[in-house]
Amino acid sequence: MSGEVLSQSEIDALLSALSTGEMDADELKKEQSEKKVKVYDFKRALRFSKDQIRSLTRIHENFARLLTTYFSAQLRTYVQISVASADQIPYEEFIRSIPKMTILNVFEVPPLDGRILMEVNPNIAYAMMDRMMGGRGTSVNKVENLTEIETKIMSNSFERAFDNLREAWETIADIDPLLTDFEVNPQFLQMVSPNETVVVISLNTTIGETSGMINICIPHVVLEPIIPKLSVHYWMQTDKKDREPQEMMLLEKNIHKADVWVKAELGYSDISIQDFLMLDVGDVIELDQTIEDPLTIKVGDIPKFIGQPGKVNKKLAIQILDTFKGGDDDGE
Repeated sequence: MSGEVLSQSEIDALLSALSTGEMDADELKKEQSEKKVKVYDFKRALRFSKDQIRSLTRIHENFARLLTTYFSAQLRTYVQISVASADQIPYEEFIRSIPKMTILNVFEVPPLDGRILMEVNPNIAYAMMDRMMGGRGTSVNKVENLTEIETKIMSNSFERAFDNLREAWETIADIDPLLTDFEVNPQFLQMVSPNETVVVISLNTTIGETSGMINICIPHVVLEPIIPKLSVHYWMQTDKKDREPQEMMLLEKNIHKADVWVKAELGYSDISIQDFLMLDVGDVIELDQTIEDPLTIKVGDIPKFIGQPGKVNKKLAIQILDTFKGGDDDGE
């Protein structure tokens, strides 16, 4: 059964209404038993799941932190940027929601198709430009009268700032943001069809004593190739890559060149410190096994084989009789 998720405050209000008698539990059960029809607006097609919207929110929370660091260094004043909301709406609704005259930066993000729009509230844009020109960061909203110099300063600043999106998106796509257009009137900007679904990330922005919004509009066509990477299942899955035969042969060849210590133990003995200090030339230490007993052969420090001593071409040698049985099998 699908339904809306209530917040904690809504749950508390509902419980309070039930306890005071303002709401009858039997009536609630009756309402739930009745078949309800939910109106679906085809103009507001939901093309992203809540899980994918949450992933985009987390990615742009990181982007907001990167922007905070970048603008703090560039403007040398108090800067605070944070994600206010993330929602999917028709492109036409987004265009209607922003001011008639504002700062619009259009970016291409190859190798992905489509373009991303970064809308900056004029108050924020002018406060940034005033700081860069040596002022105190005051804002004067006169977007319709931007000079060429002001336009160049703003576009350069936001182009360098948007480079931080590359780092924020590196977990889902390797993009190369490129500023392709700078506008001040949304009516002159038609990136996608009016009914196309777009994701709008709204950033609360404070520059000194000036506050405003930065909106990032991402059309569905941009995110379509990487939608699977926005799901939690993408991060949870553990796909095993099949190794190529050439890789296996190369790995085996390199292992064959590795040097390992092989040693045969003739036996061991326990003696006291006093006896050890009294040892002299010609003394004999009795081991725990006789010459008829097989020897333990170790590879590294792990017992691997059983063998017997001998000679080959007048050189001491050890003949392997069997594999070692007993103990742990870490080496196998």
